[in-house]
Amino acid sequence: MRLRRPAVLTGVLAVALALPSAVVLPGAAPARAAGDTPGYAFADGARRVAGTGGTSDAGLLEAGATYRGSLPRNGTLHYRLDLDAASDAYVSVTAVPGSGEVTAVDGVRVSVLDADGGSCGSDSATFGAARSPRPVTAWAGREIGAGATRCQEAGTYYVAVERVRPQDSPPEDWDLELTVATEPRPAGTEPTEAPDAWDSASPEAVPGEPRPRAGGSGFAHATPLGQGVWSTGIRPGQTLYYKVPVDWGRRIHATAELDGADEASGYATGALRLALHNPVRGEVDDAAKGYTGRPATVGLAPLPPVAYTNRYATSGQVGAMRFAGNYYLVVHLAAQVAEDFGAGPFGLTLRVGLRGSADGGPGYAGEPRPAGVFEVSAQDRAAAPENGGGDGDLAMKAVAVGGIGTGSLLLAGLTVWTAAARRRTR
Repeated sequence: MRLRRPAVLTGVLAVALALPSAVVLPGAAPARAAGDTPGYAFADGARRVAGTGGTSDAGLLEAGATYRGSLPRNGTLHYRLDLDAASDAYVSVTAVPGSGEVTAVDGVRVSVLDADGGSCGSDSATFGAARSPRPVTAWAGREIGAGATRCQEAGTYYVAVERVRPQDSPPEDWDLELTVATEPRPAGTEPTEAPDAWDSASPEAVPGEPRPRAGGSGFAHATPLGQGVWSTGIRPGQTLYYKVPVDWGRRIHATAELDGADEASGYATGALRLALHNPVRGEVDDAAKGYTGRPATVGLAPLPPVAYTNRYATSGQVGAMRFAGNYYLVVHLAAQVAEDFGAGPFGLTLRVGLRGSADGGPGYAGEPRPAGVFEVSAQDRAAAPENGGGDGDLAMKAVAVGGIGTGSLLLAGLTVWTAAARRRTR
């Protein structure tokens, strides 16, 4: 998509005042620490950890923490988990390749193993038909279940990380970002079957004019969004991250629209990719579409309301919608787009819809780690503006959050007054 630039400077200033201070205006280059792979911003304060070739000296990954490491072309890296017998545990691994060529079937694989090397769960993520180097994220877990016999005991478990096709993989190391989350059992008795049938018809795209909202450069720096229509710019090879708070009982739907190019001649396979990841970064759904230089739209499949019992569904998409919390929209524009259509930026429009009424969820018998990962807090709602319908006004949302001092309220009021005054003088 081509970046939509405001017509006059006052418009830019008004948008800047309306956005949170941490948000970069559309088209601005994301900040990167020296040595980071271009295009991905790792979590601030992430701990460094070195994977090992065997399990005997594997380093510990603690629940609630985020880690950084690197993955060589060949071999499997191991890390250690210490788990109880009551909580489900989830590990996510984001692999960030360099800018060299990648193959469609290469990517990253993560497995959780018991002390004897038996598999508790595994997942892989590949680069796909676009063959565009981008961050790829896989997740795996150890789940406690009635009647299950494997991976149910407290004790030592291991995480194994490797490339999917090392023989076809580029030689340089890939950067890694790893997270571990634990989910306690429900405080009460929950059904052990997936929910009854839900409306699987595709919802209509959210209407309205877009508001500028630049994307983040990684999961830890994802830009908050609520329901509405949002615009930014994206360059070939770039990946943008947004997070949307989705409570128990609510459903999310999203589409991504890429503007046409000045020269509509050429074709890039799977150029525009939109993916949804759950609060532990597990991929829920993804969709991609080729680009001919004409406007292109890609959308998520219909998804069920968030419910604890979705985990019992046979569908992986439904099963991944098992937690409340922040869901991540990840948009990638393939690097190959630049070959036929230029370096951009291209205009990108996201339409994000939320349906259904929030409910109380299962209620946990303990504290998840990280704390609050499976809930939507007042702060989450306040940070996620809405555009069209609902209580999306940023100033009103800020007032609703407890603990805000008088000075902050005055500042919010002055910001709204200043923006209005500037509109009157335009």
